[in-house]
Amino acid sequence: MKSRRIGKGKSGKPRAKDGTSVPQGSSKTTRKTEKETIRLTVNGQPHELEIGNKPNEIDPGHTLAHTLRETLGLTGTKVSCDNGACGCCTVLMDNKAVLSCMTLTVECDGKEITTIEGLKDRKTEKLDPLQQAVIDYTAFQCGFCTPGIIMSAKALLKENPSPTEEDVKEALSGNFCRCISHYQVVKAVMAASGEVR
Repeated sequence: MKSRRIGKGKSGKPRAKDGTSVPQGSSKTTRKTEKETIRLTVNGQPHELEIGNKPNEIDPGHTLAHTLRETLGLTGTKVSCDNGACGCCTVLMDNKAVLSCMTLTVECDGKEITTIEGLKDRKTEKLDPLQQAVIDYTAFQCGFCTPGIIMSAKALLKENPSPTEEDVKEALSGNFCRCISHYQVVKAVMAASGEVR
């Protein structure tokens, strides 16, 4: 098969040496791409983020965890294993628990994201009953994985305001903590469920 050299005809459109036109999608032609943006709401605040690889842009390969921490400054979301195994990076997306280290930011267009910073009451600054229960039951030690645990529990309580202990254990089964026993966490979530009812 003969290869075709590509040049431009009188019309300025790409043409092969033999005079035939080159298809639009050919890798030999250059296309100008428009700037893409994504829109998402984080903790009730709308954000419009440009996609690109320049400073202040969202690289298509950035995870939601990276964008939350590095672009939006919401460092309550922690990254530990960075492989979706520990649950530390859990946030809510449209009220469902997701691992932000395994979710690309570009997949979040039009989504509502809630991080640990977004749980407190915006007007009174009062902690969410679940956050308060974690404090009251000392259901943390170093606190590094606590935001992920709270967000997983919050997703459960949004879906099931009256969970059993087994429901709580199952909901938290993806959260790994090296410091504490999960007994205090289960007690805290059960206490918070009573507040939510």
